[in-house]
Amino acid sequence: MTGHKGDYGRVLVVGGSPTYVGAPTFVAMAAYATGADVVKIAAPERVAWTINTYSPHLITIKLPGSYFGREHVETILSEAARSDVVVVGSGIGDRKETIEAVAVLLQKLDKAKARVLIDADAFKAKYVPKKCVLTPHEREFLTLFDKIPPVKEIDKRREAVRKAAEKTKSVILLKGGVDLITDGKRMEENTVHNPEMTVGGTGDTLAGILATFWAQSPEKPFEAAGAAAWVNGLAGDLCLKKRRRVLPHWLIEHIPEAMSHSL
Repeated sequence: MTGHKGDYGRVLVVGGSPTYVGAPTFVAMAAYATGADVVKIAAPERVAWTINTYSPHLITIKLPGSYFGREHVETILSEAARSDVVVVGSGIGDRKETIEAVAVLLQKLDKAKARVLIDADAFKAKYVPKKCVLTPHEREFLTLFDKIPPVKEIDKRREAVRKAAEKTKSVILLKGGVDLITDGKRMEENTVHNPEMTVGGTGDTLAGILATFWAQSPEKPFEAAGAAAWVNGLAGDLCLKKRRRVLPHWLIEHIPEAMSHSL
């Protein structure tokens, strides 16, 4: 068997802010645990240096300043050109200048035909590139779309998410008690997870898993999203069984075991 660095996925994570240092870190660590070869985090300089203290595996691109801004867009585009999937939004914050910069970045990534996974505060930019996967929870979904029926009206909820994916030509993974995954035509559901996974950071681990699966199967974002929801949920279940609590850094330890179950 032969292989080269990058054969199993190059993921770029754009995120982080003084308040949210952990979010992009969890994305990156989950991506490595899933099998990505190269994962880079583009984050404000002090945030990036802090991230480097978590693990020697983590590669950071240190953006001058305390927050992501328009002056960083060209640097990100250069890195994106060498990446299979770009995750935008993890811990990036909701400052007006930052969200405006995210909107510019997403437009340019769209023009460059990059594969983009949008999460967290990046939804507030209200721009959906063509080759895109969205991983919102309910409130984030409402940032982009008018309304969504409650969980108890599951059939109407499915249709609302399907129409949103069809309209934006994207894949949507709506996180919730029942995860809904659709590309506007096909629909999958995932119920493998547990109540402990409401803790912050499990959405970031999901993003890292999904980005890696998508990087490894570029033409299958829908399948990647469905598989990622299942693996993330099972890793959470395995974590709960062993530790009686789910925290993101513990969940990440169980990703390889969860993947072995799927095999």
